[in-house]
Amino acid sequence: MRERAGEGCEESMKMGKIGHRPYWVLNLSLLIRAVHQVGAAVFLAAYLLDAIPGPPTLYVVVAFLSGGLLFFTEWLRHRQSYREMSGMTTVVKVLLLGAAYHGYLPMQATVLLAFFVASVIAHAPKKVRHRLLY
Repeated sequence: MRERAGEGCEESMKMGKIGHRPYWVLNLSLLIRAVHQVGAAVFLAAYLLDAIPGPPTLYVVVAFLSGGLLFFTEWLRHRQSYREMSGMTTVVKVLLLGAAYHGYLPMQATVLLAFFVASVIAHAPKKVRHRLLY
């Protein structure tokens, strides 16, 4: 019998525990995600386009508050998010953005890297996003 590529891979990955999240929270998180994308888009554009000296404070607040709310709604379902790929990516993203904002790393390249990494993980398959790292 021939083995198929990737067979048995999913069983070997340890996934985080899944909790209950009400359906209305899922629907609310879709709206929060849209607001977060607007704030994040202005934040990214401010660093990449050099049109303004820095991101407007309102959009920074919108991006960070909506990001925190998104993390909370995800935590309701994935209680071990701090151990999962998605949670660790969020920590790395915030650290990179903080380092860029405070001038420890080059602003444009670091902000772009943070958004790139976050986008790749956000669109990765569930078995990758919610895989336990430790």
